[in-house]
Amino acid sequence: MTSTTMRALIGGSGAPRLVEVPVPQAGRRQVRIRVAAAGVNPFDLAVAAGTLADYGVARRLDSYGLGFDVAGTVDQAGDGAGFLVGEEVIGLAARLELPVKAQAEYVVLDAEAVARAPRGFTAVQAATIPLNSLTAWQALDRAGGRPGRTLLVTGAAGAVGGYLVELAALRGVRVVALAGAGDEELIRGLGAEWFVARGEDVASAVREHVPGGVDAVVDAAVLGLAALDAVRDGGTFVALTAGVAPVGLRGIDVGTVFFRADAAQLGEAVRLVEAGRLTLRVAEEYPLEKAADAHARLAAGGIRGRLVLIP
Repeated sequence: MTSTTMRALIGGSGAPRLVEVPVPQAGRRQVRIRVAAAGVNPFDLAVAAGTLADYGVARRLDSYGLGFDVAGTVDQAGDGAGFLVGEEVIGLAARLELPVKAQAEYVVLDAEAVARAPRGFTAVQAATIPLNSLTAWQALDRAGGRPGRTLLVTGAAGAVGGYLVELAALRGVRVVALAGAGDEELIRGLGAEWFVARGEDVASAVREHVPGGVDAVVDAAVLGLAALDAVRDGGTFVALTAGVAPVGLRGIDVGTVFFRADAAQLGEAVRLVEAGRLTLRVAEEYPLEKAADAHARLAAGGIRGRLVLIP
């Protein structure tokens, strides 16, 4: 690499902005990744808009980097990083208040946020793994996802929802999946035992399948109280978005899960991908300079899989 600057996307003005910034340098136990592909997630829309009061950010964000998912090649390795230059990796840029994140030509991550990329898959496919699989994994842990338990997954056809269904089924959890009526075949193929079409009375439909209510729900579709009503007394409700969790009525344990970097979990997700146990779904690809179009497409909804930016 000879250039000292690179292109990167920042948010805060309502739409992603492409700017020229210095190339970051890897420190101790860090790697610099030459980005081959970066996922676009709903959280990116909030960062781009600069309105994150629900996440504890009191001031408006006007120059923070965009992008949490990355797939690429190690370009520089700091002391103790444990990776070699030239290795293909994936990683999660989990920290919010950074000037540059994954939607850039290069990104620096702590080694604890990085795992080797899955063999036999493209960088575009691999870029859909980190945030979505870790969110699903950690939400299932919070929901008490153990063999024999029953779980409602709302928004089951989405990027996080699909991983939730697959990971839950792999753990022996009996899944009730809620999605659009046209998604039933897809959802059952991912491992759901029961299906509820969007638009039905959620609690009534779920309780027909699981009398008394499910043990837990992971509410990826942000249904709130309607999903809570499908949970048994004393069960568990897991929200994935700040400020939307309902009150824990009937002794239901209500919590919110946000993604965190975890190299061990990310490595296990890679192993499951390589074994054909986790399905990678790419909806569309966009060049970095068309990020605004990708954001608009994501905001419009109805996407099955993940949008990916190519530097």
